Amino acid sequence: MYPLKFKKTLVKKVWGGRKFNSILDMELPDESLYGESWEVSSHKGGLSYIENGEYAGCSLVDIINKNKEEMLGEEIVKRFKGEFPLLIKYLDINDRLSVQVHPSDDYALRVEREFGKSECWYVMEASEDATLILGVKDGVTKDIFKKKVESKDFSDLFNTIKVKKGDFINLLPGVVHATLEGSILICEVQQNSDTTYRIYDFDRLVDGKLRELHLDKALDVIDFEGKVQISTSENRQKISLVGAKKEELVRGEYFNVDKYLIDGIFEDETNSNFKILSILDGVGEIICNNISYSIKKGDTYFIPAGLKTILKGKVEILKSYL
Repeated sequence: MYPLKFKKTLVKKVWGGRKFNSILDMELPDESLYGESWEVSSHKGGLSYIENGEYAGCSLVDIINKNKEEMLGEEIVKRFKGEFPLLIKYLDINDRLSVQVHPSDDYALRVEREFGKSECWYVMEASEDATLILGVKDGVTKDIFKKKVESKDFSDLFNTIKVKKGDFINLLPGVVHATLEGSILICEVQQNSDTTYRIYDFDRLVDGKLRELHLDKALDVIDFEGKVQISTSENRQKISLVGAKKEELVRGEYFNVDKYLIDGIFEDETNSNFKILSILDGVGEIICNNISYSIKKGDTYFIPAGLKTILKGKVEILKSYL
């Protein structure tokens, strides 16, 4: 096993932009607006294929099926029955993301026959006016919400918050969210699910038609008491390590996420399970088994279970693991 890099699966979105090219140096195939780059995925909606080394051309699913414990770690294989539990993306949100909500495992497995969608966002770039909808206002009940949305009266329904580069948002299932103003570039870590219930899409037309809404299902899963978990680079504790500083962003049932600021040479801890490194900024290298793998902003590497890795350079990294 070795650090695996995957071909990017680019997805056109009505709310997308061109920052994958201008900021993350991705080659876009045409002049369309792209909103998602699926970086590490075993989901049928955007299956990842390895582009480096011995296993180039193999899908993530194929390589996991052949080497379950080596890829994921024995604990993860047992817990998720050999399935890959995460989905890693970059998002370029250049217009309003629809008002939406995601279900929990309990609801999604029963209704959609796939996992629920707990997710988190690390804000890589944000315009000065970047504003999100995050949760519903205190006192808004299911009945109030239903009546107001059906009449397209969105006044006094949502909490809004301005965000900036370096903010981290943990979006639990049931929390209503959207982008309202400005543009943001995000690294997203989520459960292996593509289930989204749209509540309102600002009456936009795609190919001459309104996008489908899912108000009834959304009402089933909205957590009207749910609180948003958000942190900023100013209020997070920074842990000093040899060659790096570490910020613990979230500890949860479905994923753990840390941010590392590497300056020099840093020997990362060897995880018994897999980990994923998303390169937020800078340039450097991953050294594994005396082989160097170059890294730059916008790259993503899958580190199989038990691999010892050394990170070198001046680089900011998001590490996702279980």
